[in-house]
Amino acid sequence: MIEWSKTNDAIGTVNRGNPAESGLCTLCRADCKGRCETWLSSLKGRKILYPRDFGLVTAGSANTTHLGVNYNSLRIQGYLYGVKGLPKGLKSTADDCIFPNVNIESEFGSKVTTKTRIPIMTGALGSTFIAAKYWDSFAAGAALVGIPIVVGENVVGIDKQAVINNGKIEKAPELDRRIDTFLKYYDGYGAIIVQMNVEDTRNGVAEYVIDKYGDKVIIELKWGQGAKDIGGEIQVDNLDYALFLKNRGYIVDPDPIIPEVQEAFKHGAIKAFARHSRLGYTDLSTPEKVRESFMRSVNYLRKIGYKRISLKTGSYGMEALAMSIKFATDAKLDLLTIDGSGGGTGMSPWNMMESWGVPSILLHSKAHEYATVLAAKGQRVVDLAFAGGLAREDHIFKALALGAPFTRMVCMGRAAMIPGFVGSNIEGVLKPENRAKVNGNWDDLAPSVKELGSSADEIFAGYYDVQKKVGAQEMKNIPFGAIAMWTLADKLAAGLQQLMAGARKFNLRDISRDDLFAANREVEKETGISFITDVQDERAKKILNS
Repeated sequence: MIEWSKTNDAIGTVNRGNPAESGLCTLCRADCKGRCETWLSSLKGRKILYPRDFGLVTAGSANTTHLGVNYNSLRIQGYLYGVKGLPKGLKSTADDCIFPNVNIESEFGSKVTTKTRIPIMTGALGSTFIAAKYWDSFAAGAALVGIPIVVGENVVGIDKQAVINNGKIEKAPELDRRIDTFLKYYDGYGAIIVQMNVEDTRNGVAEYVIDKYGDKVIIELKWGQGAKDIGGEIQVDNLDYALFLKNRGYIVDPDPIIPEVQEAFKHGAIKAFARHSRLGYTDLSTPEKVRESFMRSVNYLRKIGYKRISLKTGSYGMEALAMSIKFATDAKLDLLTIDGSGGGTGMSPWNMMESWGVPSILLHSKAHEYATVLAAKGQRVVDLAFAGGLAREDHIFKALALGAPFTRMVCMGRAAMIPGFVGSNIEGVLKPENRAKVNGNWDDLAPSVKELGSSADEIFAGYYDVQKKVGAQEMKNIPFGAIAMWTLADKLAAGLQQLMAGARKFNLRDISRDDLFAANREVEKETGISFITDVQDERAKKILNS
């Protein structure tokens, strides 16, 4: 197992726990006081792109080895000359070819185009309590930045206030809150995506959403995720709530109806219950039958009015990957998110998350191969989003390049949630009257926050950018977590622009697999990306022999 460094002295970041490939701790806490790269970027923004203490230090790369098959073992090409994809009106001069002029807007869709200001989207934030607690920050932040946010599975099913009769939702206040919070600040960029699993389908989520919100919402069918190969889970520590979920039709473990379980809970031997969702397609036995069922679902969604439909699939094997790409292409879906093992935001069984499924870089490499097969037949391949443990601007570039020209978005789960936590904790201290509302966890500002200031406009590098967008009056209503999300997004955007400028690519559509090279031979073999010293070697020798 590769061990990633817990500290980066150059940019002044430290991981509280064990870091993963993404640079995030394997266990990311909402009450964390810092200071991993994503956490600190939510405050300082693009300043974290550079080594600290400028003028007092020199800094050199610590990445002298690249071990294993993972995204960190891909390196990004830089070129000496030329330029490609300059925005209209610019010329290939040194004054125009600067990184702020790199266009990082993206779009996806079959017949209806969804535009995004940055090629990132959130992971599915569903029935986990942490998603509900910090939703205002997540949704307002996504809308302000102009990126898609996904309402994950089971939001209606676990809502005590929701009213469901015979598969028809009559009332869904939590789902309404999720959608309305995003739409309040939506300005034409980004999207609100509502995901459905087996229980959501039974509960009539699709019908409720289309009747109330029409084409303002993208509906997403869910096959799975990269964190686990069973349905979604949450944990509850209340017997009455466990019984409520059981009566709603969920699997609850241990079964709260059993008298012995109730007695064990009463005496403290059992302290919590896990609520599980169901597996889909259990009544089907061949790819052909899956396709038939899938197409029937898509056709039904179109019939009731949905103009934009997406699919989320997990890190199953190659057959399921091929099915997702082929079926989504045939159905002319708007987006297919492919989530590799290594990610996760919810309550996935730990050893399952550690041991099952296809790691992201392998799954994404095969996705490109399979998409290429369909493209060679003249098909317009469904737009792809790659997910699974991606958090930094270099991850964004690498994922887009690895899947080029099919990838349009990079899906970030935990990384997109961290600014919501950080901002809410700061708001709870600076505005004590809001502490309960925003779920702040701190009694005092963390030392690394105090270094920056004692007010929001001092702490958040993106504060005045957000204020310029919404106005001074509305700024009073913006959650600090949303300001933190804007600040992190600004760092990711600037970092991506810099990497693209170095690769002489001034438009996302011009990024290609040739902009990467493999740092070891195993990565070359598994991804099809050429090894460092093999790239342009023939051209180099031609120059030498000229």
